[in-house]
Amino acid sequence: MNSTSPLRLIFMGTPEFAVPTLETLLTWPGCQVVAVVTAPDKPAGRGRQLAESAVKQAATRHNLPVLQPTNLKSPEFQAELRSYEADLQVVVAFRMLPEAVWNMPRLGSINIHASLLPQYRGAAPINWALIQGETQTGVTSFFLQHEIDTGDLILQDMVPISEEDNFGTLYEKLKASGAALALRTVQAIAAGNVPTTPQTATESLRSAPKIQKETGRLDFTQSAPALANLVRGLSPIPTAFTQLPDGRTLKVFRAQAMADDADSGPGAVAPPGTWLTDGRTYLRVQTGAGLLDLLDVQLEGKKRLPVSDFLRGFNASTLTPPTA
Repeated sequence: MNSTSPLRLIFMGTPEFAVPTLETLLTWPGCQVVAVVTAPDKPAGRGRQLAESAVKQAATRHNLPVLQPTNLKSPEFQAELRSYEADLQVVVAFRMLPEAVWNMPRLGSINIHASLLPQYRGAAPINWALIQGETQTGVTSFFLQHEIDTGDLILQDMVPISEEDNFGTLYEKLKASGAALALRTVQAIAAGNVPTTPQTATESLRSAPKIQKETGRLDFTQSAPALANLVRGLSPIPTAFTQLPDGRTLKVFRAQAMADDADSGPGAVAPPGTWLTDGRTYLRVQTGAGLLDLLDVQLEGKKRLPVSDFLRGFNASTLTPPTA
């Protein structure tokens, strides 16, 4: 490649989070996205019709070649990938790559990760930063290596987390920040002056494993602040939840921590898991430390509602176990 030729890029990604990075790279004449690799189409919705990934839809809009391998180790896929003669691969919210793939371009492969690495390595960094009550997070670009999310750091941008942020709002902030960081990173690589810093491992590192369904179950023996953070870290999807005394599932989209009733004397605080309501304006649950004030909820089979609207059509007496 001569000094005036644009950098040949292959972009790899699947969800909406990756789309702004692809769109941003397409605006810079110093690089050329020669192909896009994304997940195979999957059945979705009630009709189980095959649905294209958000990245595939974006690539199609820009008339880019799209590769959708089911097996990244397949010789056929790797041969096709090699035929594009990419200088660099940019990876955002994609699968773990085998070495034969990430090591294929002459400049290697970079990843954009939604945390300030080495903190929150793993599949769900946005969720876990909120669940752990962080006040700041960010985006990181780094070179891919053998172990997931451990390669040499390139650039980082810090993003503050506000008290009002939940997974949905922080996702949007980091989606935009990641796209801007990716462009600066590719520009630095193209200019030949890319900074790299090895990651250092310490005992204080927090991980970001994949969110499982049970992650969202509210354990009322925990403190109210911890539970409020769990709610915001899983809202609007996949959503924290609990079971009402009658067994029905209640999703919780928004909640706040409150102190225990100051008028309660010693031993007067209800046991964790006790439901408290006036039947009209508030719905709270006693926790191991403080009250969790539910603000926005959805009963199974019903619509998501502010708690005052929810209580209008709800029999609050079902929250109180019968007395002997």
